[in-house]
Amino acid sequence: MTGTIDSRPATPAPRGTRVPHLAHWGAYEAEVRADHSVVVHPFELNAEPSEMLDNVATTVRHKTRITQPMVRAGWLDNGAGPSDGRGSEPFVPVSWERATELLAAELRRVYDTHSASGVYAGSYGWASAGRFHHAQSQVHRFLNMLGGYVSSWGSYSYSGALAILPRVMAHPDEFHGRGTHWTILAEQTDLFVCFGGIPVKNTEVSSGGISRGWIKQFLSTAKGRGAEFVLFSPTRDDLAANVEAEWHALRPDTDVAVMLALAHTLITENLHDTAFLERYATGFEIFERYVLGLDDGQPKDAEWASSIAQLNADDLRALARRMAAGRTYISMTWSLQRADHGEQTPWMGATLAAMLGQIGLPGGGYGYGLGCTSRPSSSLSLTPPPAFPQGSNPMKRFIPVARIVDMLNNPGKTIDFNGESITYPDIHLVYWAGGNPYHHHQDIAGLRRALAKVDTFVVHDAYWTASARHADIVLPSTITLERNDIGGSPSSPDMVAMHQAVPPFAQARDDYTIFADLAEQLGIRERFTEGRTADEWVRHLYEKWQERSAAKGYTFPDFDGFWQEGFLQLPVEEPTVGFHDFREDPDANPLLTPSGKIEIFSQTIADFGYDDCPGHPTWMEPVEWLGNATDDAPLLMIANNPKTRLHSQLDGGAYSQRSKVQDREPIRIHPSDAAARGVADGDVVRVFNARGACLAGVVLSDDMRPGVVQLSTGAWYDPLDPSDPNSLCVHGNPNVLTLDKGASKLSQGNIGQHALVQIERWNEPVPPIRVMSAPPIEERPEA
Repeated sequence: MTGTIDSRPATPAPRGTRVPHLAHWGAYEAEVRADHSVVVHPFELNAEPSEMLDNVATTVRHKTRITQPMVRAGWLDNGAGPSDGRGSEPFVPVSWERATELLAAELRRVYDTHSASGVYAGSYGWASAGRFHHAQSQVHRFLNMLGGYVSSWGSYSYSGALAILPRVMAHPDEFHGRGTHWTILAEQTDLFVCFGGIPVKNTEVSSGGISRGWIKQFLSTAKGRGAEFVLFSPTRDDLAANVEAEWHALRPDTDVAVMLALAHTLITENLHDTAFLERYATGFEIFERYVLGLDDGQPKDAEWASSIAQLNADDLRALARRMAAGRTYISMTWSLQRADHGEQTPWMGATLAAMLGQIGLPGGGYGYGLGCTSRPSSSLSLTPPPAFPQGSNPMKRFIPVARIVDMLNNPGKTIDFNGESITYPDIHLVYWAGGNPYHHHQDIAGLRRALAKVDTFVVHDAYWTASARHADIVLPSTITLERNDIGGSPSSPDMVAMHQAVPPFAQARDDYTIFADLAEQLGIRERFTEGRTADEWVRHLYEKWQERSAAKGYTFPDFDGFWQEGFLQLPVEEPTVGFHDFREDPDANPLLTPSGKIEIFSQTIADFGYDDCPGHPTWMEPVEWLGNATDDAPLLMIANNPKTRLHSQLDGGAYSQRSKVQDREPIRIHPSDAAARGVADGDVVRVFNARGACLAGVVLSDDMRPGVVQLSTGAWYDPLDPSDPNSLCVHGNPNVLTLDKGASKLSQGNIGQHALVQIERWNEPVPPIRVMSAPPIEERPEA
């Protein structure tokens, strides 16, 4: 390990040195080469290192790195204002001094003219694993000191669950770190019923970094003990092959119908736990009438569900009996609520688990999010790592995170959201740091048109992502290996000293330095920096954390000792059984719902009067699913998380690039669907619908349900004609195909997991990939 950190500017590690570091997908040591390249060595205590670490070493000096501050030519020539030129005009390199002056003047103009309600600081994304150099914290602290900004609520990952679960059972965080621990599940569960699976690829990541993986061991231990696994998913490999899961390849978006059929069997065969429902839940009698069809004339039985999900009715009845006969754990992924009426799926999962009466028992109950990151069903740290203080946002206006395009298109519009009304502000400046909306958001053509309406779009990034290419002012950020930091997450057993390994690329600067210089121009430098350099902040955050830990009775080395050692093992909570205290005494330990119980029927939600979110779990036909497929769009595309990167991060890395087919993002297709279209493995195909089109490379797979294709998110958007918002994406970004619509009036969450599409073989010359190099640059002598 290298020496101590002080107030002097950070310096890279000596050549040949190995230094500790952390990414969202794993701790590692970076071995520094003479040419400032690095070799990555996974953390020695991690028995399950992620192959995604291979992306790190190959992107340090990648050709997509941004060399210096850039300003879009049209913005530089004509000033701030709406423009269709974003994404197609060349960029002009400018000095840091010029860029800082231009941006400070624009911030001053917008705040003076439109107030903080004219500034949207989305900055949604995973940024870096470092707790100080965390881009969203940096930009939010800076803008808070200018008067605030319009913020966002929720998450593209699970806004539907975030809106529904606190009202009917518990906040999703209760399932993340205080659900039943995986070791208890491995030892006690007889039957895992997994809606959406437990995808190992997703468990290799955690916001703030993961030092050790464990899910493969958990699955192997449970299977070796004799646990059985049942998978409801259109893709077989959503559960590891070694657990030999019983696979029910249902139609996507029909999980609620399947769970209703299971509930129907439990009720009609008197297998449900009525004593539990009476003591720990409320509203079951209303839901029961719906399941039995007493009011609408349609029993939600196995035959009814089989026609919707295209599964065998006898298999569903048999499964309901098995679930009631032993210790059963219902697992559900976040992906299922990224759909139209997505709130119903986690609500129905909680209801089904309540009917079995095993919530709060070891190995039984309900787990929401297991397999989505490393955090669910893990142990939380008793001394969670520090964070850079953001301060308080004086501006209280916000939007649901996935409603950005609707907001930009419709200032002054009022929408229903989670029991209240929200009026959209009039946004003139969008500031983004540490994220990539061209990965997160649906219907990219609509996103491009909406962002064309603002006066200025500012992006901090290390790479020429699509967001950077569509910005007006682009400021090059350092990557984590180019700075010192502290890494860790609340669910990781270790805190890592993230040593700088290499010097900053070209003119890249830390976000903190960028904001400190802007703050100086705007007269708030002392408030923003509190007189500290970046490295002094790292030391300060550690020492404050050390003091808080000592107050809890935990002793850790001083900063220099921590920095020398490279990592600290942190105390974690003992393995827990989710909702055990609630089960033991629901009066003394009520849930935070209005009744203090599991709300199978919610009077609160019913009183909202939403036509798209009734007062109990309900099957409602999605806006797009295989039940309303057409000849023009007969296939259901699943746009899930990729295996070879975290969302869109480091798409240019070696591991991500090895997965490409003819340089395109791979699309998995069942052989029968491919044969019907004259498509072979390794072909390039055009994937299209009425909203857009992209190219992708075919991978034939028997793990896919016929009629379903899978195209992961995160391929950097690369339009064939950058001036046309509807242009073909030649790289394979599925967000050109997905629908931008709120899941319901309750959550307004995104529904980008699924879309109806058609596929045809691409018979023309394959266009080059341009997003893996810099956009057009127009060199000018600076005035």
